[in-house]
Amino acid sequence: MTTVDVYNLQKEKVGEIELREEVFNVPIKKHVLHQVVVSQLAQKRSGSASTKSRSQVKASGRKLWRQKGTGRARVGSAASPTRRGGGVAFGPSPRDYVVKVPKKVRKAALRMALTDKVQNDQLIVVDDFRLPEIKTKSFVEVMKRFQVKGALIVTETLDENLDKSSRNVPWVKVMRREGINVYDILKYKNLFLERPALEKIEEVLA
Repeated sequence: MTTVDVYNLQKEKVGEIELREEVFNVPIKKHVLHQVVVSQLAQKRSGSASTKSRSQVKASGRKLWRQKGTGRARVGSAASPTRRGGGVAFGPSPRDYVVKVPKKVRKAALRMALTDKVQNDQLIVVDDFRLPEIKTKSFVEVMKRFQVKGALIVTETLDENLDKSSRNVPWVKVMRREGINVYDILKYKNLFLERPALEKIEEVLA
């Protein structure tokens, strides 16, 4: 089994923890990761782009001018897409961009993303990430101790001090264990896991 060190916020080693092989040491398949990331990004799309077709445009049904004898081209509805103020031909309408991925595949991709962090020495296990006060400067100092810039921090419970201290740091994202996902793990270079959160993640994914 793979063993990693457990640190406190002073970057002092306070113990070790063994990672479960079935979660943190699985074969990485890029096409599975790609499928899940595409699905996640598709779900974020609002799909609210909308235009009116000629049948939806409010316009008189009266013929604009007589068919013959004017020297002009014949014309029908004022809502025609060829006229100003008319409907849009083949325009977008509200739609759902969701790409469904089986639950088993999502879990498998999550294991692969976690394995990738372990293999690249980008996983940092912290005993407890609670901060004593709301202070962005103190939070940035913690990041500097670990020499990281670009990190996803996963905690077991919501800590208001940590949440507010990291809010103005653009290269960091803090989330609870329930929200962990493939896209964010791969997006941020380093992954911080609180020890209690790590144990719960292993229970769910094992």
